[in-house]
Amino acid sequence: MSDVAKLSGVSKMTVSNVINDRAGVSEQVRRRVLEAIRESGYRVNVSARTLRSGRTGVIGLAVPEVDRPYFGRLAAHVIEQARERGFHVAIEQTGAAAAGEFNAITHSHALHFDGLILSAVGLDPQDPRLTGAGHPIVMLGEQDFAARFDHVAMPNEEGTKAATTHLIERGCRRIALVTGDALYGVNVVTRRYQGYLAAFGALGLEADPALLFAARGMTLESGRAAAHRLVDSGQEVDGVIAVSDTVAQGVLRGLADRGVLVPRDLRLAGFDDISESAYMVPSLTTVAPDHRWMAAKAVELVTARIQDPSRPTEAHTAPFTLEVRESTR
Repeated sequence: MSDVAKLSGVSKMTVSNVINDRAGVSEQVRRRVLEAIRESGYRVNVSARTLRSGRTGVIGLAVPEVDRPYFGRLAAHVIEQARERGFHVAIEQTGAAAAGEFNAITHSHALHFDGLILSAVGLDPQDPRLTGAGHPIVMLGEQDFAARFDHVAMPNEEGTKAATTHLIERGCRRIALVTGDALYGVNVVTRRYQGYLAAFGALGLEADPALLFAARGMTLESGRAAAHRLVDSGQEVDGVIAVSDTVAQGVLRGLADRGVLVPRDLRLAGFDDISESAYMVPSLTTVAPDHRWMAAKAVELVTARIQDPSRPTEAHTAPFTLEVRESTR
């Protein structure tokens, strides 16, 4: 850093301000320092910086699967929000299993990440190994960690209730739910199922349990297979709620395989508002959580926890809108 300061004719503090992108440096001086950095081949010694500050400037993001559109979109927003706060993001895949999620916490410690944003699916909130984790962690997802961690949740019940109510208001009464196969415990499947039931209950109607079709794995293919079973069952159906947009895409294909067209023969709604939903034919009506808000809140909470580990925990649920498109018109 001293060499860069001499080459550019400024102080070491000014060099530090440029490297850390701090305000108060003119554009002309900034360009001169950056040119001196290129000329000298200077690189920040991350290990030395970590030893001095006790921080690496890295936040971990652990998600169940990196090849799903929803988690890809979430990761992009987290990276953007973290960059604005001066942090880099390291991404890990957990496989939606408790072992993978515990590994993510362990790796976050071992690699000296400053904090971790963890999309928890398999973790048991009562597991004693979570007691006193001693590391800044923000939980995403449906589990209730009883104020032990900062938590950002999806509007699962409220969003699914809104989508189901929308179909009822469109005149649908025989509404099938194509959901996941984990209809027990506390998870995205059970919470969205409760929202589906709540919509019927609020209007004094009853959902038919025969119209519940499980999509194993919640993939495109499982949605397609569930749609095949739905049509082959002979059940009268005039609407479908899919547990996610990815499953809804598979459902749309599966219905078409059987000669059932949306929205001519029945209406279809999903959840997540992934980018592809607006480009499907027909375009998909879907619950649209504010993904950017969720990422910003998670990054805000984890950086606040890094600054003050003793601060009270917070729990937030993302706002949402219902994007009404061709599939329910």
